Amino acid sequence: MSADRGQALSPTAAPDEAQFERQLRPQSFTEYVGQDQAVASLRVSVEAARQRGECVDHVLLYGPPGLGKTTLAGILANEMSTNLVTTSGPAIERGGDLMGILTNLGDGDVLFIDEIHRLARVVEELLYPAMEDFAVNLVMDKGIHARSIKHRLNRFTLVGATTRPGMLSAPLRERFGIFHHLDFYGDPDLVRIVVRSASILGAPIDPAGAGEIARRSRGTPRIVNRLLRRVRDYAQVKAGGEITESVAHAALDLEGVDTRGLDRLDRRFLLAIVDHYGGGPVGIEAVAATINDDGETLSEMVEPYLLKIGFIQRTPAGRRVTRDAYAHLGKQPPAGAPGQVGLFE
Repeated sequence: MSADRGQALSPTAAPDEAQFERQLRPQSFTEYVGQDQAVASLRVSVEAARQRGECVDHVLLYGPPGLGKTTLAGILANEMSTNLVTTSGPAIERGGDLMGILTNLGDGDVLFIDEIHRLARVVEELLYPAMEDFAVNLVMDKGIHARSIKHRLNRFTLVGATTRPGMLSAPLRERFGIFHHLDFYGDPDLVRIVVRSASILGAPIDPAGAGEIARRSRGTPRIVNRLLRRVRDYAQVKAGGEITESVAHAALDLEGVDTRGLDRLDRRFLLAIVDHYGGGPVGIEAVAATINDDGETLSEMVEPYLLKIGFIQRTPAGRRVTRDAYAHLGKQPPAGAPGQVGLFE
């Protein structure tokens, strides 16, 4: 990932910030802010499972990073009064790794697999009977002496998280009973998150300061908490500790985060399309080569938010910058730029 992105806006937690995120993470549905439809549905599923004395059906959570998929898995475990076991697709390299995890699960435990779309095929195939029958088939010996033994597992709930649901194989996807898409947050919910997090951190903040941080957080709770951390540091050193609108504005400007939440990498991405490719259309790999960055980083970390706020469009021929983006960058759009008709007339 580009150095321009920095820790402040990366949706992926840095190791030294893991404890910070755990400190702010909600522990129950009551504390969780936003994603109302998903939370309401999961509440019903949890209550029904409690009444029947069963596990919650397997859950697939998908959407951009930093929106609360890991948090919801932890809340499910808490609400069901069981344990949460966490891992990720790339970490499970062999079938034996998965077997070790599955056979050590307690009755009713929640197994959370992040980046589940990156599971190896042989590992994925072991999951099928585990999800359907709570059993795994062990192959003993080899050749003509080979035999299969079914090993029973404790009941468990698998929570899979992915930013790329289209990369999941159909057999795996169909074994989930509950699907929820997590979308970017609106400013009101982000303000609530800022106020709650500031209270936990003991950082004085006024409503205008919370609003300023929320507006620049790209609709992402993980980012809003990281920006709060940066602003808290700035307020402590420069403003006596209190976070006001002017303090937040100055701190975030210093971090290179503008009024729409764009950072240096976002602006480099847009300016490359504008200055080198006439506003597009252009392929993502061409843009990546132009700004010396990674195409996967741009498609996963940069594009989703720019698409959400209407600053770029994806077309069959490639990416195009819209009139709104030209206006934000202070540039005159070409006549054929997509966006609101007459905006610059």
